[in-house]
Amino acid sequence: MTPETLRCFLVRKPGKGAVEASVESRPLRELPPGDVLIRVQCSSLNYKDALAAQGHPGVVSQFPHVPGIDAAGIVEESDSDKFRPGDAVLCTGYEQGSARWGGWAEFVRVPADWAVPVPEGMTVDETMILGTAGFTAAQCVFSLEEHGIKPDSGPVLVSGATGGVGSIALMLLAKMGYQVTAVSGKPERHDWLRSLGATDIITREEAVDDSKRPLLSPRWAGSVDTVGGPTLSTTIRSLKHRGCVAACGLVGGHELSLTVYPFILRGATLDGIDSAQCPYERRVQIWNRLAGEWKLGDVRDFVSEITLEQINDTVAKMMRGETAGRILVRP
Repeated sequence: MTPETLRCFLVRKPGKGAVEASVESRPLRELPPGDVLIRVQCSSLNYKDALAAQGHPGVVSQFPHVPGIDAAGIVEESDSDKFRPGDAVLCTGYEQGSARWGGWAEFVRVPADWAVPVPEGMTVDETMILGTAGFTAAQCVFSLEEHGIKPDSGPVLVSGATGGVGSIALMLLAKMGYQVTAVSGKPERHDWLRSLGATDIITREEAVDDSKRPLLSPRWAGSVDTVGGPTLSTTIRSLKHRGCVAACGLVGGHELSLTVYPFILRGATLDGIDSAQCPYERRVQIWNRLAGEWKLGDVRDFVSEITLEQINDTVAKMMRGETAGRILVRP
């Protein structure tokens, strides 16, 4: 029988400038409307979630709020012909965890078009080990493939390589035979990055050229950029002919200082990756590849788990740059 209440991580804004976050029990009827009620088995912690947990206005517009842009579990109730109670499903992106209550709760309610069946060959937990970070990384790798970047095209750069997106992109590219150079500002993580498949590692400083030169020596066949700002600008100017950058982040800055020369003289491509609104058919296609030919091996050293009660401390560590890999959240 479906309970009348649910435990959740709730963010409140009691006054101007004040934000409070704690684990609470709330009536199930407070969940937003939707066709499918899902009993959450696990969620995850992404950078966007960390911002939501701190009430960041660019992520959360209404309070109280439950963060969690990822959720996976078992269908409890369904008003849609697409799903039946007992089906294993996953939800990433759309408005979950931002405009609507998200996965840091015992239950989520979503439109049926947001839910993806857990693909054959993958467990519910494995979907959240990947989550939005893995889905974004896979979209980036898919983009490089679509733009003709092959393992023998030359080295591929991955910025923010110790983060969720960067580390999974590194693992996927290495699995596919690419020569991957990882960018990291954490020397203590270099051995770990090599264990994930990095063939070379450079520092954040080495990844940035502050000169005003419109073109730099061609170095990279492609790149997965999770950082943005000067790192992205340098990477684009350093692409080989017909190179491609799949860009999905802005922790290093949202501005891009460039000329058109990389695009009109070297045929460079800058492909923006938007995970939240990815079309459903493509979404299913990518999840099926992640469960099949792109499935990663043993990732136990890559994953940690926390409870709802541990979220505040872990968010603080993430914002200080002290986390790595993927973090599962158990409701």
